[in-house]
Amino acid sequence: MKKVKITVLRKTLIEDLAKEYGTEGLTKCPMLQEGQVFYADYAKPKGFCDEAWKAIYQYVFALAHGAGNQLFYYGDWIRKPGVAICSCNDGLRPVIFKLEATDEEAEIDYTPVKD
Repeated sequence: MKKVKITVLRKTLIEDLAKEYGTEGLTKCPMLQEGQVFYADYAKPKGFCDEAWKAIYQYVFALAHGAGNQLFYYGDWIRKPGVAICSCNDGLRPVIFKLEATDEEAEIDYTPVKD
């Protein structure tokens, strides 16, 4: 299994929807910063948003297990092998991520327990 580089590309605020449905003073996501980089494999990186992880982990898992050698969705989504562009599931202020397969081996940092 390889590590996957996760880069925060953009934080957004869908202003018309936020005005209609959001709380007063709602802003772009306060948890992550554009340009911030994380590395992941089988587990959520430390400091990464739980909800964003739920939205992107399946792509991270696929890239960590070699899907990076192919184009996602048969080449009709992303033209560059080993890359996926995903977002969190916040409908008012989604954060956009770039996921990239790396050649760096993942290391399991726990000892499995056998009963």
